[in-house]
Amino acid sequence: MERPPLAKRLKRFLRYVLIRGVLLCLQPLPLSWARALGAWLGGLAYTVAGGERRKALKSLSVAFPEKSDAERRTLARACFRHLSAAALEVACTQSLDRGLEGLVSWPDEDRKVLDTALARGKGVVFVTGHVGNWELLARRVARAGYPSQSIAKETSDPRLTGLVERFRARGGVRSIWRGQDGAARAMLRALRSGEILGILIDQDTKVQSVFVPFFGKLASTPRAAADLAVRTGASVVAGFCHRVEGGGYRLSMEEVCLPEVEDREEAAVALTAALSERIEAAIRRTPEQWVWMHQRWKTRPPAALPEAPRAASG
Repeated sequence: MERPPLAKRLKRFLRYVLIRGVLLCLQPLPLSWARALGAWLGGLAYTVAGGERRKALKSLSVAFPEKSDAERRTLARACFRHLSAAALEVACTQSLDRGLEGLVSWPDEDRKVLDTALARGKGVVFVTGHVGNWELLARRVARAGYPSQSIAKETSDPRLTGLVERFRARGGVRSIWRGQDGAARAMLRALRSGEILGILIDQDTKVQSVFVPFFGKLASTPRAAADLAVRTGASVVAGFCHRVEGGGYRLSMEEVCLPEVEDREEAAVALTAALSERIEAAIRRTPEQWVWMHQRWKTRPPAALPEAPRAASG
């Protein structure tokens, strides 16, 4: 692999040092302090980060054309505040792990969904999106004793990738880095061992994808979760970790049945669409808790594909 230019290597090193220093300062903070600081910083970011603000407002105009400009601006600001608060909460690892069960509630009926899926013995493909706090979702499940691995993309800096990997490992979540040698075998091995394999599929990324509806518009959606489930017969669970009143979070889970079709390609597309539908529903419940600055519809489908019908807004 070609070595990056000196200027880029220096920039990455300084970024790593800054992030590492900030994390060291944040670790001992009480969660309430970190949450308040994060919300303030998120509001500031909404004001000064014009490019990201415009991306968020553009995405919101696609998803919620019925809302006024003022309503979408309010949602966008709340999105920035939520994401920043969630990031700082996660950084407070000392306070976080001491009070994780109190911070993230997991109702019995939702835990039963996962237990039933695991009891079949073929592993669980656990699908979620960048809704609420996905890091706390994985950490809460793993620290409750469920064997868990997550599929993730490496950062451009191996040092930052290492930071993320160590954070997740301390919470009991092992990482499978997409694109690394042996990643596909590791995914299959996890399912064959009866483990939970977590995958986020709500972003337009450079992976094998299919076009399925998302807020009434076809979106390029990663197909790995569906392909794995169709190939192995693993159970499929969609789950989310939403922020609730009072500052905590609540886990919700739902099993998604495999399509009853013999053709694997048709089954994978249908399952991806069903999972994307669950993610959209989760976003509609708390629209301020999704990453609207992500350009979800940047990859356009072939002209031969008809656009998706728009779901009724809730």
